[in-house]
Amino acid sequence: MVQQQDSGITTCIGPHQLAGPVILAPMAGVTDRPFRALCRRLGAGLVVGEMVTSDPSLWHTRKSRLRMDHRGEPGPRAVQIAGGDAEMLATAARLNAEQGAEIIDINMGCPAKKVCNKAAGSALLRDEALVAEILDAVVAAVDVPVTLKIRTGWCAESNNAVRIARLAEDAGIQALAVHGRHRQQRYQGEAEYETIAEVASRVSIPVFANGDITSPEKARRVLDYTGADAVMVGRGAQGNPWIFREISHYLRHGEILSAPSDAERRDVLGSHLDALHAFYGDHMGVRIARKHLGWYLSSDRGLDDDGRRQLKATFNGLTSTQAQRDFIDELFRHDPASAPERVARAVAHHGTRAA
Repeated sequence: MVQQQDSGITTCIGPHQLAGPVILAPMAGVTDRPFRALCRRLGAGLVVGEMVTSDPSLWHTRKSRLRMDHRGEPGPRAVQIAGGDAEMLATAARLNAEQGAEIIDINMGCPAKKVCNKAAGSALLRDEALVAEILDAVVAAVDVPVTLKIRTGWCAESNNAVRIARLAEDAGIQALAVHGRHRQQRYQGEAEYETIAEVASRVSIPVFANGDITSPEKARRVLDYTGADAVMVGRGAQGNPWIFREISHYLRHGEILSAPSDAERRDVLGSHLDALHAFYGDHMGVRIARKHLGWYLSSDRGLDDDGRRQLKATFNGLTSTQAQRDFIDELFRHDPASAPERVARAVAHHGTRAA
């Protein structure tokens, strides 16, 4: 449902009014509880958790327990489930709802081989009868809204997103996210938005445009072209959680926000680091922080490629939470040093292989 308010267009998923028109896409290994909290704080209107298997017998693993951990999160809490069996997906939806999920999202968009080889994710798009069976079963199993994430099709010759969208609407799906690539493209090439525009014109449920949303200007163009109700940002948020407030501000006011200051970057990186250490524990937290720091450095326009490589190599050699915190403090210590000098100082302070 889309409502016109004084502040502009507001999207609702069932009874839940989204806080803004920019949604954090579910990404395995990325959208854990610390990252969801950070993106929500920086303007995401909805955050979706990491994909959870529909097989409850696998939920005892540490990875699954952490993925299903939504303690302390404000609503609406959105959980994505993946699988290829309608009855199992329905059971998973019901159990997650009983544990506090307020929106259930069904994954029919993941292109990963290990998912598609189990006839799940985007592999389901090849079997429209099974798609309909799954959608009917999951919607009937829960009282909370059910949403769906898809791609444009399995391959260029089977672009069936419009038919899937109609099946979804008929089944009672309450919002649909469409990634502008087919499965065989994975994340290569450029996303196309013609299919998303066609889907948005053929259904009355909210449609979220996903794929290559990397800037406020791009978000505005995609919304104007597709007629979608919101944009969903995935990889564009890795290392750049500020993208949510930047897009929201641009959509509302038509102006580009200033880039975050060094002081804010330091605070955000530091708080993210602390949250990862607290959530995963010292050992896993240190390891998982490495990929996030790499993304932050990749998005830092003040660094050249050589500087990024040096900093990543140094940070990846750190093996304690305190060393990682010290690294962030040293990197953003305010003085008149130029970017190359600051890189050299941070590397020298910690050594190329810190213990």
